[in-house]
Amino acid sequence: MDKTIIGLAGTNGSGKDTVGGLLAEEYGYLFISVTELLRDELRRRGLPIIRENTRMVSAEWRRESGLGVLVDKAVEAYNAEPGKYKGVVMASLRNPGEADRIHELGGILVWTDGDPKVRYERIIANAHLRGRAGEDDKTYEEFLAEEAAEMYKPADGDEASLNGAAVKDKADIFIENNGNDLEALKNQVKTKLGL
Repeated sequence: MDKTIIGLAGTNGSGKDTVGGLLAEEYGYLFISVTELLRDELRRRGLPIIRENTRMVSAEWRRESGLGVLVDKAVEAYNAEPGKYKGVVMASLRNPGEADRIHELGGILVWTDGDPKVRYERIIANAHLRGRAGEDDKTYEEFLAEEAAEMYKPADGDEASLNGAAVKDKADIFIENNGNDLEALKNQVKTKLGL
């Protein structure tokens, strides 16, 4: 298993960015948040930073440049600084074409998950720290509805849309993150990725 390219996918609030940060800080990976790439594009366009808009831009990019475009952007950033990092880890992959692209490049795909109530409480508690207070200000019911909209391909069959369930089906490694114990998460990452 080549660990130079690692894709992170999973449910909202399951710790994808935390795992990416751990791989960067402790193992020398370049961490790219594809969600931040999308937020930067929304800022450039002067659009509100809300999940509906990040979904819209990611689908546009996939239609224009292929389903693996977000993976390619992360790998391009990694390749721009040869020898500086052990590899590249990217989160949050939400389209099966991104999972396919990770595998085409010889990488591995990690799926993170956890109890929905725990994940919701984690998001609400950390919204200000992550600079997402307005974006993450949702009721539990809204959180669940948003997640459901991102987990399955829409009725119109648009291949460029989000389809988390199809990404999960392609994952190589699964991490269950049901608590706030960072050491336990670190140990799980180290063990499951063989680091």
